[in-house]
Amino acid sequence: MYNALLFHAQRQGVDLPTYRLPLAELIGDARFNSNNTELLKAHLRDMQATTIEWSTSGPAESKWVSTQLIGTIKIEQSGRGHPCFISWTYPEEIRERLVRPRQYTRLMLEISAQMRSYAAAVLYEIGTRYLTSPNRLTMREDVMWWAAVLSGRSDIKKVDYRFLKRDVISKAMAEVEALCEEFSLELIEHKRGRKIQELQFRVMPRVQQRLSDIGDARRNVFDLELIGKLIQIGFKQDHAQDIYATTDEGVLRAAIAHVEQRLKNSALPPLRTPAAYLRDALKRGYPELDDGTSPTKPPAQAAVPTPESQLQRVREAWEFDRRQQARALYEEMDVTAQAEARLRFEKEEVERLATPIARAWFRDGPTSGMAASSFYEWFAQSTWPEPPTDAMLLNFALTKGIVRVD
Repeated sequence: MYNALLFHAQRQGVDLPTYRLPLAELIGDARFNSNNTELLKAHLRDMQATTIEWSTSGPAESKWVSTQLIGTIKIEQSGRGHPCFISWTYPEEIRERLVRPRQYTRLMLEISAQMRSYAAAVLYEIGTRYLTSPNRLTMREDVMWWAAVLSGRSDIKKVDYRFLKRDVISKAMAEVEALCEEFSLELIEHKRGRKIQELQFRVMPRVQQRLSDIGDARRNVFDLELIGKLIQIGFKQDHAQDIYATTDEGVLRAAIAHVEQRLKNSALPPLRTPAAYLRDALKRGYPELDDGTSPTKPPAQAAVPTPESQLQRVREAWEFDRRQQARALYEEMDVTAQAEARLRFEKEEVERLATPIARAWFRDGPTSGMAASSFYEWFAQSTWPEPPTDAMLLNFALTKGIVRVD
């Protein structure tokens, strides 16, 4: 929420003494998923109760400053039916430092909101700050300090570094690795004798060569059940984790259920590549199959598929068959023609792909288990741009045995 406030303050300008915003817009940007305004106010009070302090020293003078994280806050509504507004100020000592650098861009706000853990969001912000520093090294602090910062708790009395590293730091670093395209983080441990006493991070700008690190097993920090299902469907572990990291969990669960139901449906041709089918389902936003296999539907309804679901199945089978034809056509082409097709795909389509899929394409090309479906779908569309007519779909369905005429 503090980041969202700061983002909008930077947009409104450093010269304003007070910033103002519709409360609904703040709630949306901050991903505050509660209707409890008292909880919202409690968070705002916590911001006001949090202090910032720093010291400066030089030949002529030394100075110590302590101030609030945020100043006066007001929530106002003109009357019933009118929008509610929030206004806020920053203490004069820090306002220009915070608002002028434009640290929090919309991209940063979006990425931070995708982080599944508090520690990952903290590391992402710290990494963003130090990415532009000369040596790209963060502050060097003791283990207790980092434990408090990464957990958001100030009441920690004792820390076992082994567990902090395993359960907090490694998982947060893996989240940043999965979601952040600008940089990676390297943990630096400083020992006194045999004991690790202090930590800092090196912020490393992302380069193409680092894409090979995507298979690092340390990235397996998310919902193991969902990742396990993706692996069963046919994805490699690193690809499964990338999909999980960039897809809403609810959408992903629905898509996996969709594929599982499709695999059980004996009335349709068997799926040769369930992984490609799932990627296509995510891209097109398919609903769950209405084929009667859902346990929430009575058996009596299962035997009568709707016309819409039948048409959807025919289209799915048509598109899969067309991708297979496109693959066969591509494999028959000479090397020069294949290279031209890949170049056109990169110019026309790659920028629209999800980041993990684009990454997989640049790494493996059409041989990628993750990017091949997108490439051959594009290749099919560019080769046969005209959509199928109803007659073509009917003829295809009859030929493949998807529907029968009694």
